[in-house]
Amino acid sequence: MNARGAMGKYGETLAARRLTGSGMTVLERNWRCGRTGEIDIVARDGDVLVVCEVKTRRGGSFEHPMAAVTPEKAERLRRLAERWIQTHGGVPPGGVRIDLVGVLLPQRGAPVVEHARGVA
Repeated sequence: MNARGAMGKYGETLAARRLTGSGMTVLERNWRCGRTGEIDIVARDGDVLVVCEVKTRRGGSFEHPMAAVTPEKAERLRRLAERWIQTHGGVPPGGVRIDLVGVLLPQRGAPVVEHARGVA
């Protein structure tokens, strides 16, 4: 795995901890759907299915991770959520939500993890 892949994996681990720490249950990580793409984290928040995109950035060198979900990315996440639901037995009673977890890794100090609910 290259440095970028390792950084992304680390960010996903921090994101999963943040989600479980807020009472959510992580159902899957890195769920792939052929050529359509990948869902970083699939979780349950009560009776809501949560499809979570994780963006990890080093401090100061790139755009803020929370700015990374473009309209095209949001549409891809909606399609992936539909495919996950088809594969796993239908829409849960609370519906589906798409969240974003941004992880910022500063030069010094602890990582900053932000969770935005319902971004798309």
